[in-house]
Amino acid sequence: MKDRMTSFAEAAEAIVAAGNRLDQRGLAPATAGNYSMRLADGTLAITVSGAHKGRLGRDQVMRVAPDGAPLDGKKPSAETLLHCLIYAVDPGAGAILHTHSIPGVVLSRRLADASAILLSGYELLKIYPGIDTHATSVAMPLVENSQDMAALAETLRPLLAARSPILPAFYIRGHGLYAWGATMAAAEAVAEGSEYLLACEWEAAKGEGARQ
Repeated sequence: MKDRMTSFAEAAEAIVAAGNRLDQRGLAPATAGNYSMRLADGTLAITVSGAHKGRLGRDQVMRVAPDGAPLDGKKPSAETLLHCLIYAVDPGAGAILHTHSIPGVVLSRRLADASAILLSGYELLKIYPGIDTHATSVAMPLVENSQDMAALAETLRPLLAARSPILPAFYIRGHGLYAWGATMAAAEAVAEGSEYLLACEWEAAKGEGARQ
């Protein structure tokens, strides 16, 4: 893609900057989250395991092959396979952000029997591809948390491929959001917009509970 980062150095710089910004917004608690970018040669730049995203250094970004195999001797995030899946399913994906917010986590746990988080009537739905009006609904896939990344990736594969254009976001129940875009700026917009929508849904759910 023309505006995709082409070098590892540029990608590492963008990932470090995104980590700092998302940490300031409360979307990267402790060492939670993982971020990546697709490089021009098809390999991935991704955060190493256990790094605090608000204090990232460039040495905490590494390269992996498209299948997730480390290329520089460092240890990648345990969820690297989910990044690999997204890049494989969505050719337009250039950057991926995995964020964590209190409203999103609590809302996803409250929707115990749901397979999607329904978002309707919000102006900010326009952050998603193919949507140009608030008068619509989006069903964000909601899947069960698992420590088996290979199995989780296979659960997600048909859910991501089912929509055209692909909805660039899904939620892992009680865990966090995955959001992506063609560039890091686009991925940040989807991540922050999605977290905002999830927070709105949680506030609405609290309001409904108070009236009951």
